[in-house]
Amino acid sequence: MNSCLQVNMGTAIMCLALSVRDNDAQAIIHDMSPEFIILLPLTFIAAVLNAAVGGGGLVLIPGMLTLYPGVTPASLLATEKCASAVGQATAAQQYARRMALPWRLVLLTAAMAFAGAHLGARVIAVLPGHWIKPFVVVLLVVMLLYTWFRPEFGARDTQQPISRRDLARGLGLGTAIGFYEGFFGPGAGSFLIFLFVRVFHFDFMRATACAKVVNMASNLGALAYFIPAGFVHPELALPMMATMIAGSYVGSHLAMRGGNKWLRRLFLVLVLSLLAKLISDILRG
Repeated sequence: MNSCLQVNMGTAIMCLALSVRDNDAQAIIHDMSPEFIILLPLTFIAAVLNAAVGGGGLVLIPGMLTLYPGVTPASLLATEKCASAVGQATAAQQYARRMALPWRLVLLTAAMAFAGAHLGARVIAVLPGHWIKPFVVVLLVVMLLYTWFRPEFGARDTQQPISRRDLARGLGLGTAIGFYEGFFGPGAGSFLIFLFVRVFHFDFMRATACAKVVNMASNLGALAYFIPAGFVHPELALPMMATMIAGSYVGSHLAMRGGNKWLRRLFLVLVLSLLAKLISDILRG
């Protein structure tokens, strides 16, 4: 099963063949030197966070938008997803080598996340996503309070067998989170971890490992729309992909060394950071 998580070099070759919008390409090439030096460390930090508990987009996406103001946001978001998909695959592989995952559940959830993200990416291309922010803030508050006041939450894995009911829940979970990932995005990994713990009674470590596989699928689902539409920039995506692989390797090993208690604390910090960012965005209008 690990072989299906190997980083596919065909993805890199495909990215090289992508069409690049002329105006955006000129903006990137013109500003390559100093911005590029900053971009790669940001990508590495984002990869470490993503591999451990998610939330790397909080670092990387605002950074890309600041570094490349002449490039359309959709193109930068699509390029980030291209790199993120490879990073998630790397992290998933590292986790899968060290723990048993419920592959039937995970792959079913991942397949639905792929479909949901593809649909979400198509919807965001024609509809604004700003209206969803207040709803996401409410969900994050509920998730934060639930985790905060239940110290035992995610501390132990019940190792319960996966039932047909669990598989049905995986179908719905994958579709919903995948659509959210393609349509809006921030916090998708955190929602996945929370739901794998709450719904399937995994500990934080196994929930994080499962979330990486589903995150990878949702990124690929969004890219199934963004790549043919010409949104991804290979001149940024390829070096970011290489950096993501390195950062994801480091992040996954830090997470496995730190254990459940460390992951729980990092999860709470991440949710608080997401809340602060979304509330700030709403207040700024």
